[in-house]
Amino acid sequence: MADDTLEWHAVTKASELEEQEPEHARIGDTLICVVRLEDGIFAINDVCSHEFAQLSEGFVDGEEIECPLHQATFNLKTGEATAPPADDPVETYPVKIEDDQVYVGFKKQA
Repeated sequence: MADDTLEWHAVTKASELEEQEPEHARIGDTLICVVRLEDGIFAINDVCSHEFAQLSEGFVDGEEIECPLHQATFNLKTGEATAPPADDPVETYPVKIEDDQVYVGFKKQA
């Protein structure tokens, strides 16, 4: 996605993210889960697609995060649901880091 089609929102400091420790953020009405993995920082929608629960309160194992409510899992890089009871993916968001600030990209509203 071209950078000029996105609005970038500061969510946290990269230096404050511990590996595999999810962090909650909010951009407008959207809840975001931000996680540092060994190979980068990733952002997904923080709400489980099965039933309302915040994924940022879940457990990270490798590239997956487990929902704290019913243990559905999601790939942090793709948003894909990888274990039931969730079938639907969660949205992923582009991330960039500038001067230690983590930004999450949202599509510009028309």
